Amino acid sequence: MTGRALPRICVFCGSSAGRDPRFRESAEGLARTLVARGQGLVFGGGSVGLMGVVADAVLEAGGEAIGVIPHGLAAREVAHRGLADLRVVSSMHARKALMAELADGFVALPGGYGTFEELFEMVTWAQLGIHRKPVGLLNVAGYFDHLARFLDRAVAEGFVTAANRGLVVVEDDPGRLLDRLNVHRLPAGPEWITSDEA
Repeated sequence: MTGRALPRICVFCGSSAGRDPRFRESAEGLARTLVARGQGLVFGGGSVGLMGVVADAVLEAGGEAIGVIPHGLAAREVAHRGLADLRVVSSMHARKALMAELADGFVALPGGYGTFEELFEMVTWAQLGIHRKPVGLLNVAGYFDHLARFLDRAVAEGFVTAANRGLVVVEDDPGRLLDRLNVHRLPAGPEWITSDEA
């Protein structure tokens, strides 16, 4: 089940590398898999944490990496200086909008509040019909187990429909996750608002 590879994947992940070495290993594995499949990387433009790990691994393998970073973070020396394509934008909101525009799908690796916020904004935009792009969690070392169960609880309690629960694809292997995203079809629904209104 490979389908047609999505040209570019936006990866949301931590500005920390985390404590478990498997987080770093998985970021590198995802990067190598993207390059092997001819898929480009879109990411938050940072040189630190898992952001830096995934970008470095893509570049080392000869792949395409586009970084998008707000001016404030770039000015604080957080920007990845090895990128041929680094877009510096005015705000965090502008960053997410441009990453969403450049990408054909989204993957979240382990991370903190910023990763969660980016992930759920893309899921919400899919639910509202602002984009029709697949969203996945790379569930490294069970990091997202509790989140997946929480989403199931939200369905059980009537806050998320079963169809919209399907907006989030969860896998623990980079290749399997990308395979599923390549063929994933979002549930049909109305376009509640346009991207210009978001």
